[in-house]
Amino acid sequence: MTTLASESNGKQPGRPLVQNALALSHEYARLLVRPGDTVIDATCGNGGDTEFLADLVGPDGHVIGFDIQSEAIARTTDRLQKAGLLARCELHVASHDRMAERVPPGVRVVLFNLGYLPRGNHAIGTRSETTLPALDQALALLSVGGAVLICLYYGGDSGFEEYQAVLDHIRTLPVRQFAVQKIEMANATNCAPIFICCEKLQD
Repeated sequence: MTTLASESNGKQPGRPLVQNALALSHEYARLLVRPGDTVIDATCGNGGDTEFLADLVGPDGHVIGFDIQSEAIARTTDRLQKAGLLARCELHVASHDRMAERVPPGVRVVLFNLGYLPRGNHAIGTRSETTLPALDQALALLSVGGAVLICLYYGGDSGFEEYQAVLDHIRTLPVRQFAVQKIEMANATNCAPIFICCEKLQD
């Protein structure tokens, strides 16, 4: 794996050039999110992404988080409290396909980290029947220039159904309205998650 030896391009010395899906989602979010923005964590999980987004938006920004499991929201709440970031966050024990009911338009970034709750019940995870409606709602809520960022898992406990459904769905997005990018590890020996960015070009 290539590493960068200088900071001339903004990267830290020794940092891998080729990064995994989660790292890419954070890199893209850093490029997009500005202080004061509203963003969504569509899958709070243990709160790592929620904390990351809360730090990006600053004290005048707003993070709205969703998770269907109360355990996940409890973990996220605890993490945000310890980081001193809870005041800028609004957390919902709700499926992410209810986000349009609770979030006004004008969102800068929506982050989906699909799959199941780490250290949780692997039988409870994201499924295409709620993920696809949530994805459509997220795209509709975006401001122009914003993006939906997705870490998409497959194989193992996650299976392949949601993976294929999401890929099929993003291929149907209007090319004049959205620029869609997919990045995957070509030589991974396991089912490494893939990264998807759907940037909104116009309403």
